[in-house]
Amino acid sequence: MALTLTLTMPAHAQSEADCAARADRAGRDSGTAVRGGGRGAVGGAVVGAIASDDSREGARRGAAAGAVAGAATGAVRNNQTWKRVFDDCMAGR
Repeated sequence: MALTLTLTMPAHAQSEADCAARADRAGRDSGTAVRGGGRGAVGGAVVGAIASDDSREGARRGAAAGAVAGAATGAVRNNQTWKRVFDDCMAGR
């Protein structure tokens, strides 16, 4: 039992800078607001084209709305990932 705990515990406490760097890497790997905006724009364009009388204008409006919503979602998701990884690192996990 003691050997298991010894092997799973970190050798030393992580500094705040180390944890921030780890969280930054995780945030970059998880995606960005730009990527979320791109996905939202594509989805919004499809929905806008289907739902509108004028498919071209509907696609434009849908893409714009989707880009804004997707970028916001991507930014929130990135921030949540950063916080989770930072907190886990500071807790020694």
